[in-house]
Amino acid sequence: MKRIVLVCIAGAMLAACTNNNAREEALVKQKVVAAIKDSLKLDSFKKAEAKIKEKEQEAQRLAKIKEERRMLLLSERNEAAPARSYSTETAAPAKKKGWSQAAKGAVIGAGAGALGGVLLDKKDGRGAIIGGVVGAGTGYLIGRDQDRKSGRVQPKN
Repeated sequence: MKRIVLVCIAGAMLAACTNNNAREEALVKQKVVAAIKDSLKLDSFKKAEAKIKEKEQEAQRLAKIKEERRMLLLSERNEAAPARSYSTETAAPAKKKGWSQAAKGAVIGAGAGALGGVLLDKKDGRGAIIGGVVGAGTGYLIGRDQDRKSGRVQPKN
């Protein structure tokens, strides 16, 4: 019986002397891993916030550019439109710009087409009329393209 009691006491002592140090280390490691994961999450949130701020700044910048363009177009329209003046002074007449390239092209094309039509079809001016109409249309289209390139006419949107 003494042996059984001694074996039980020895077993209890061995069971009581477990390694608490290993458990504490495991808990510390778990806490460190959790802290690292939290810091990574926090860092990713900061990066996401920074991206959102960048997008907002880009949107503000684009809105500012759009507003500047709109104001520029409005100022150009205001400069082009005659201003109403209520003063008694006489305003200087606006300087004429002359013929547009489209008008010049239509006239030149009509003349050249009519001449070509007369030379090709010698029946009662029928060729002259057809050639003049075709030449005027072609000259107008070419001149209109030149006006768009020079800025005299606004291009189609």
